Parts: sequence; C-alpha cells; structure tokens
Amino acid sequence: MPMDEKEIVRLIKNKLPDADISIRDLAGDGDHYSATVVSEEFRGKSRVQQHQLVYEALEGNMGGALHALALQTSAPDN
Repeated sequence: MPMDEKEIVRLIKNKLPDADISIRDLAGDGDHYSATVVSEEFRGKSRVQQHQLVYEALEGNMGGALHALALQTSAPDN
C-alpha cells in the first residue's frame, strides 16, 4: 500500500519538529516522492548523516510502503 504525503511529513516532523518539509509525488502513484527537508538538526552534519536522520524518521517504511524518496536536505540559512 502506498504511503500518503501527509504521513511522510508527520513521521519526519516527529523526529525533526523544526523541519520545513516540501514533498512532491514524482509519478502520481504514491510510491515515488521527492522531498526537501530543512532543519537546524542538520547543521554540522554530512549529507549522508542528514539523510540517515530522515530515513530513521521514516521508521523502516523506505523500500516498503515508500518505494523511492529523492532527498534534498540542508540546515536553514542564517
């Protein structure tokens, strides 16, 4: 069963409450998304560490209910 955009946002916000999140359904099928996530939690972390935080937030749904997620992550501009 595909994952709803609102559920993706909810999961990420649970882990990163300050996150500014935008999600786009790339294929219109609820399985392939693009997400931009901006959070202070990412400051000083490598891109890999930032992505790991988002994947942790998704609670194991990557590769299952959520087939593909193209991620762009960053800390906010000061």
